[in-house]
Amino acid sequence: MLALSRKKNEAIVINNDIEITILEVKGEQVKVGIAAPREVPVYRKEVYLQIQNATQEAVDADGMDALKNLLG
Repeated sequence: MLALSRKKNEAIVINNDIEITILEVKGEQVKVGIAAPREVPVYRKEVYLQIQNATQEAVDADGMDALKNLLG
């Protein structure tokens, strides 16, 4: 993991087309702005993990159904 220090209104650029800017710092909370192409999904990590879990559960359920159908 790369750790960088940034101040308000400073940014970092990832892969030439994603820009992350520090918008505000209040105590322990930091407001971050992300500019990325529409085709690049951007999620908070907790939402991303929920999506992954739901997708895996759906795949597992479909896999079990397919196995049940195969075994008769």
